[in-house]
Amino acid sequence: MGVATACLDPALTIRQANQEFFRKFGDSSAGICGLGFCDTVVHPSVRQPLMRRFARLVEGRHEDRFRTEVIAMGPEGAAFTTPLTAVSVRGGTPDATTILVLMPTAPGTDDTHVVAGRKPLLSEVDARIIEGIAAGVATVPLAARLHLSRQGVEYHVTCLLRKLRVPNRAALVSRAYSLGVLKVGTWPPKVVEDFVG
Repeated sequence: MGVATACLDPALTIRQANQEFFRKFGDSSAGICGLGFCDTVVHPSVRQPLMRRFARLVEGRHEDRFRTEVIAMGPEGAAFTTPLTAVSVRGGTPDATTILVLMPTAPGTDDTHVVAGRKPLLSEVDARIIEGIAAGVATVPLAARLHLSRQGVEYHVTCLLRKLRVPNRAALVSRAYSLGVLKVGTWPPKVVEDFVG
C-alpha cells in the first residue's frame, strides 16, 4: 500500500513531499512545495475545521496526532474523500515543530470522488435557498428574504431535489454537506462559492 506523505511547517506550508503525494495531487515538487497545505490540497468546505485541528496539534494542546476523513482536491479540480493522519514531530524549540501528514494511496482505500470538475452546480438563488433550508428557515420567510413568492421558493426547492436526486429537504441538506457544497463548521450555513455560477 502506498502512502502520500508531506512535511509541513508550523504555518502549514508544504516543505517536502514524496512522489505518491505529487501523484495523488497532480503536481510536481516545484508546483506544491512552498504552498499552504489546506489551500492547495483540502476542499474549501472543510478547511476551517481542519485548520482548527492542525492549530491544536501545532500548539500541543490535547493531542500529538489526529486521524480524520477529509475532502481533498485532486488533479483538475476533482474532489474525493480520503483518510488523513497528522502527527506532530517536535524539535528542541516550538519553531522546530514539523507536521507529518499521511494519506493512503493504494486502490481500495476509499478515495471516493464526490465532485467532478469545476462546473458550477447552483445558481445564486439556489445557493441562498439551500442556506435557508439548512438554517431551518420556513418557506414564507425565505421567500420574503429572497424577494420571491412562496411558489417561487417551492419551484426552486423542487428543482434542487431533482438536481441532487434526493426525496426531501432534510436529504437535500445532507447531500449538500456530503458533496462539500455547504461549509462544515460554520453558522449560519454557507454555500462554498466554487459551486455557484
